[in-house]
Amino acid sequence: MGSLIYSMIVSLDGYVADSNGEFASWAQPDEQVLAAINEETTSVSTYLLGRRMYEMMAVWETDPEVIEQSPESTRFAEVWQQAQKVVYSRTLRSVQTSRTQLRSHFDPDEVAQIKAETNGDVTIDGPTLAAEGIRHGLVDRIDVLLCPVTTGGGLRFLPDHRLNLALRHEQKFDNGMVQLRYEVLTG
Repeated sequence: MGSLIYSMIVSLDGYVADSNGEFASWAQPDEQVLAAINEETTSVSTYLLGRRMYEMMAVWETDPEVIEQSPESTRFAEVWQQAQKVVYSRTLRSVQTSRTQLRSHFDPDEVAQIKAETNGDVTIDGPTLAAEGIRHGLVDRIDVLLCPVTTGGGLRFLPDHRLNLALRHEQKFDNGMVQLRYEVLTG
């Protein structure tokens, strides 16, 4: 049985994108940070993705320039391509990556089954989809890659839902980013 992990790059004030949907100018991990991300994702066997997150992440299989931009990028692409992927979308009609299934809606029972049957960890990527997992009590861990920037608003990382968390890991990087890992406590 794997853990269900919600992991995102987040501004200091708690947003994954600003009010214009922008994140690329401030959320880019350097090689040191990407190496840490790679270390974390080696245990991932399945990615659960919303449509927008899937469209953004598909480049790790479809765009050779992205895959070959650095050694750590190539390593991440290998991990991404080996994993199973489930995409939740009401608008997509097909997917462009291998090992990918398409679902029209989030089914908490199916996600619980994926968690129970996997040999590795499962990530739930994107704040809208992750909010569903959080509300259903399915998320076991929250990983934050905190950026030294504030956006002043935008797409929030966490939903309006109380969570009790225990800090299990922290790591500082030379570029000012900080990686935090929290266990979601029950009760």
